[in-house]
Amino acid sequence: MTGVTLQGAIKRYGDVQVIHGIDLHVEDGEFCVFVGPSGCGKSTLLRMIAGLEETSEGTISIGTRDVTRADPSERGVAMVFQTYALYPHMTVEQNMGFGLRMNGVPKAEIAKKVEAASDILKLDDYLKRKPANLSGGQRQRVAIGRAIVRGPEVFLFDEPLSNLDAELRVEMRVEIARLHKEIGATMIYVTHDQVEAMTLADKIVVLRAGIIEQVGAPLDLYRNPDNKFVAGFIGSPAMNFLKGTTLARGIAVPALNRTVEVDVALPPAGTDLILGIRPEHIEVQRGQGALHAELSEALGGVSYLHLGTHTDERIIAEERGDERASEGDIVDITFEPRRTMVFDATTELRIR
Repeated sequence: MTGVTLQGAIKRYGDVQVIHGIDLHVEDGEFCVFVGPSGCGKSTLLRMIAGLEETSEGTISIGTRDVTRADPSERGVAMVFQTYALYPHMTVEQNMGFGLRMNGVPKAEIAKKVEAASDILKLDDYLKRKPANLSGGQRQRVAIGRAIVRGPEVFLFDEPLSNLDAELRVEMRVEIARLHKEIGATMIYVTHDQVEAMTLADKIVVLRAGIIEQVGAPLDLYRNPDNKFVAGFIGSPAMNFLKGTTLARGIAVPALNRTVEVDVALPPAGTDLILGIRPEHIEVQRGQGALHAELSEALGGVSYLHLGTHTDERIIAEERGDERASEGDIVDITFEPRRTMVFDATTELRIR
């Protein structure tokens, strides 16, 4: 197994540039997740690594090899797509070994590799079945098994769980995490789902409009985002953002009708800022205040209370315990200054 390095990687379609000079190193054996909104360039970047999209400028290396102009078959990668792409007339066993058969690998070696992959993915009972007789999760495991038998240096996953229902997504997420720990391969995984990113990744790459916004471990990005975009994208529900203006001391926040003290050095008075606070760091006080509970999403052990303000900004607060606010209640909120984040209203960069 080996790592992947991109230096100044650019992708253009005619006069339109969609990937803007990406510099990135994925360590040997690392699970790296590309995450971002639709259209941010994450799948394009993955396809550039695979060789399915030509790199307009810059270099891509796998291990010590420059593969920028190499054919996909020469890169030592295996790709698992959103669609399973299984041959319907072939059994699971035949699907998994098809690529090796096309390359003239001896039958005994194919059988050995298929058996090993089947054991890892718990597919032994399904080897003689055809795809039509499998569930969505089983089909995706077959697609992953087909990649495993090739013995690639790098596994590439392009939103492999997006066609599955919620329960199967969780199940397959666990399967992929277990697979990574078992075989120790370098894996690069694309998703728009930040929950998948947080639970699977050793390293997350947050992309927006073909540019890397921030790279880091999941909890590092959650606790220490560089800008408003990353702060709002990492975490579910998303961080609350409220407009404010610096005073001699603290930030005047109209939505809360009060001044909020924070634990950072603020710019001069009169500067427009954005105050960020995560739902789980908010404490709701019922029977007082000027915030209106518009909706309570009760999920069992936790509820998410949606609050309206006189400035039309929205706040989501997390509640636990037996006593929780209900729709229509008038409430106030409190939070610790150390739990807040402050962003410049113009650049959206974090003020530390």
